[in-house]
Amino acid sequence: MPRNSGSQNVTANLQRVESRDKLQPRPSNQAYWISISKGCYLGFRPSILKSAVKGAGTWLAKFNDAQTGKKPTTTLGDFGHLPGNERYGAAKKEADAWFKKLASGGSAESIDVAEACRRYAHGKPDAEQRFQRHVYGDPIARVLLDKLQSHHVKDWRRRLEAKPAIVGAHKNRSTSPTRERSPASVNRDATPLRAALNQARDDGFVQGDGAWRVALKPGEANGRRTLYLDKGQRRALLAAMPADIAAFCRGLCLLPLRPGALAAMRVRDFDYRTGVLVIHSDKENAGRRIVLPADTAALFKDQARLKLPAAPLFARADGKSWDRQKWKAPIKDAAASAGLPAETVAYSLRHSTITDLVVGGLDLLTVAQVAGTSVAMIQKHYGHLQSEHAKQALAGLAL
Repeated sequence: MPRNSGSQNVTANLQRVESRDKLQPRPSNQAYWISISKGCYLGFRPSILKSAVKGAGTWLAKFNDAQTGKKPTTTLGDFGHLPGNERYGAAKKEADAWFKKLASGGSAESIDVAEACRRYAHGKPDAEQRFQRHVYGDPIARVLLDKLQSHHVKDWRRRLEAKPAIVGAHKNRSTSPTRERSPASVNRDATPLRAALNQARDDGFVQGDGAWRVALKPGEANGRRTLYLDKGQRRALLAAMPADIAAFCRGLCLLPLRPGALAAMRVRDFDYRTGVLVIHSDKENAGRRIVLPADTAALFKDQARLKLPAAPLFARADGKSWDRQKWKAPIKDAAASAGLPAETVAYSLRHSTITDLVVGGLDLLTVAQVAGTSVAMIQKHYGHLQSEHAKQALAGLAL
């Protein structure tokens, strides 16, 4: 039986339906409270609407922190979908989960999926664009994180998989040609949501990742981007481009970075005195440092010249950052002008530079570190390129 607490103005037995039915709305819409453990209270606020059914109201939870003196409160809901005799048990279960979150250092604040995405996307234009296309307008956006369940995330993924993908870069997305969304596209669109939810978990807004750990696990993407452009083709591509996109793509030709990582770089990330570049924003291994060779450092120095520390290192002609939707069209146009394959994309440059490093004999560990991925991924996709080195090494064993 819940314990009464005069300090919380307890005047009702909230467990019993008939007791709740007799409760009248209080001045200033205050709630009725009962103590369920030390410092933990469950509340009920009767509905003030005359049209409300008997016994309708909102359940709340309150925690009295003896150390800080704070009294955070959260709204649990009305549980109107349940019979009256089951609402107390459901509300207490939700309240206990909230108290457990606070006890483990979690945040008293409750945010929904959309807010988690907005917080993650700050300073990440590519993630923000994906959220605008696939999350903010979706039903999952309004689900509170502490009420997020795997079926919410699985349903979101099914809707994403059924959504046609836009072919190429077009101003009017409503009339653009489309194709069936590939597993690789689903992975790329799901990755920022997974990262946003993980960050919210780390920030204490939710206890675990059980709701999305499996549902957002990357699927097997068979359509690998394997187009290789030799150095002559890369030079032809750069020559067919306007100056701003040519500088950006030259950076991708000189470093095996993800396009998004290069686009996110700021002037402050490059130390022109030492030639050290710090990659802060990347899918993996963010915060890694690369010492640039002289020719590469010269390009970065030129891009940083006369810019403020917070300015994009590689900027468009209007001074704004590059993003996937902005670089797609000029690369496609340049590839057509240079007579290169139609499937040429920004990622083709990353694939080509990694290929050159592996074929050139650089060990896979170093390639992985520079590229910001795992040795296992380099081995999986590029390990076969070492076969000639192995053949030559074995030939050297002849007596």
